[in-house]
Amino acid sequence: MTSANPTLSGRLGEVVEANSTSFVAQSYQLYDTPPLGGLVRAGSPECYSVVCRIVTEPLDPSRPVLARGEAMETEEEVFQENPQLNRLLTSRFEALIVGHSEGGQVRTYLPPLPPRIHSFVYVCTPDQVERLTARLEWLRLLLNSGLPSTDEVVGACLREAAAHRADAREFLARAATALASELAGDLPRLNAVLRTVSP
Repeated sequence: MTSANPTLSGRLGEVVEANSTSFVAQSYQLYDTPPLGGLVRAGSPECYSVVCRIVTEPLDPSRPVLARGEAMETEEEVFQENPQLNRLLTSRFEALIVGHSEGGQVRTYLPPLPPRIHSFVYVCTPDQVERLTARLEWLRLLLNSGLPSTDEVVGACLREAAAHRADAREFLARAATALASELAGDLPRLNAVLRTVSP
């Protein structure tokens, strides 16, 4: 099934779970999530966050997903023949908070409070991406998050951020320097992350 278009307002979904370091959002449309490493914003004041996990699952955990396409030629046919699937499944994404807005300034550390439940979630604009990534202290929050896939999330985020910046090469060079500082005692990990962001 192809991804549905975002809502007319540009909102992707709503916060359904939140804590001091991350939040989970439910997408309005099945499979309409930002990519791994994507930068999103939620709440007021705005919390800037990095998508670290995406999941599509049954709305009702007691009703597991069953295979339905054995006699069909394409995945599209599965959804055409079973239109109820769009109401039985949901896509959610988790985002690690790496900064927030305060007095018109972008702060690259955790906010005093997480976004509220039902806060709307949006993809960050190119201007917001540029302002957030102008300084790279937020990398420490990602690197120390403890996620099993942390290094992949860091690489994906830096590639995503570079794609929205006019100075992409310079930005990635600065990011490599920041990563070298943060991971000075772990050369294999540093090399692994750098391989994921090299242009």
